[in-house]
Amino acid sequence: MIARFLGNVFSGRIFRARQPKIIPFKSHGVARERVSRCALTVTQTLQRRDFAAFVVGGAVRDLMLDGEPKDFDVATDATPEQVRELFRRSRINGRRFRLVHVMCGPETVEVSTFRGTQGVEDADARVADEHGRILRDNVFGTQEQDARRRDFTINALFYDPASQEIWDYHGGVDDLRKRRLRMIGDPEKRYREDPVRMLRAVRLAASRDLRIDARSRKPIRRLAHLLANVPPSRLFEEMLKLLFSGRALECVRQLRAEGLHHGLLPLLDVILEQPLGERFVMLALKTTDERIRAGKSVSPAFLFAALLWHQVLAAWKNGESRGVPPVPALYEAMEQVMRVQAEKLAIPRRFGADMKEIWALQPRLLQRSGRRPYRLLEHLRFRAAYDFLLLRCESGEVDPEIGAWWTRFQRAGETERQEMLVQEGEPKKRRRRRRKKRSDAGASAGAEG
Repeated sequence: MIARFLGNVFSGRIFRARQPKIIPFKSHGVARERVSRCALTVTQTLQRRDFAAFVVGGAVRDLMLDGEPKDFDVATDATPEQVRELFRRSRINGRRFRLVHVMCGPETVEVSTFRGTQGVEDADARVADEHGRILRDNVFGTQEQDARRRDFTINALFYDPASQEIWDYHGGVDDLRKRRLRMIGDPEKRYREDPVRMLRAVRLAASRDLRIDARSRKPIRRLAHLLANVPPSRLFEEMLKLLFSGRALECVRQLRAEGLHHGLLPLLDVILEQPLGERFVMLALKTTDERIRAGKSVSPAFLFAALLWHQVLAAWKNGESRGVPPVPALYEAMEQVMRVQAEKLAIPRRFGADMKEIWALQPRLLQRSGRRPYRLLEHLRFRAAYDFLLLRCESGEVDPEIGAWWTRFQRAGETERQEMLVQEGEPKKRRRRRRKKRSDAGASAGAEG
């Protein structure tokens, strides 16, 4: 152990600790009242037990940008076990990083112990794959080391609610004021450690109106293939954040610009190069953004159904061209697209089932005769399928008159609905006539007998 320490000293692996720039309240204006009640309780409890405790990461960043953080994270020098002992409603989670989730009513605050950096880590605690991606890392360290190992400078800010000071180790406050997104350390090495950071760079830049600095942007296109090594569940989690950021349209455009869209949603790049497909996808993203900004609910299943619809449509037409009947061809297409997608992006089964129902109802929405429209109105997924149909109408894929018909049919009274039904042939009357003839013939035969 001593030999390893001396080797690190003489090889230059141990550096003099960087001192933070401590920014007072009067310079940044972030008041403790803007921090959630649960995060305040967590930091105050830890500090009363003589532990360091700060609100960190995205919450500090968004508060400085005058936004409302979705959640609050806390960093401390207490170990996960020490944190767990202080909070009755808490649990230790994570394999790659061990964290403590502290619950206060409906709110959950994630508490992490300051992480160490290379040069002070235990080889048994830090494991990476052949591409440099970190698989396990439970090395604890100092606050300065924790700041150094965070991804972007704007995410390496520590806010102390007690003093209302911000501790800044890497110039993150200055970067925020310049609307600049900058990686801490060597960008290529950091992207190799965790390829998801490339997606995060795009999401943060697009959703917070930031500019990725040239040095941080340069390796992205060249290293995009590393995303293939990321577990599908992590990719899905990051894609959800991106697509529901309220700036999904800008995010997808920047994904294309950086060459990161290949493989995330198979053939999305091909779809976006086709006028009809691109218009449909962009309308879906625009609608989602508008709903999020208006504080309305959004459905992951609906958006993913929209993003993958033109793949389903192409596979459906291909099946019909091979002689498969329309409905079986549609179900075959849905299974094919979902199977290919599962290899890259692990869409949870609960979303996949809803997506298939939205797709399966599309041909049924074209049927406007008899009792079929009434039965559709009672379907659990009717509203989502109807909204999906309106997107198809707006993009030019379906006659707008069909969408207008369904809008009117929902609001109409019974008399008006009966008048709106599309009239078709009357095969049932022909069948009744045929039965009558057979009956007459039997009667005649009986009379003759």
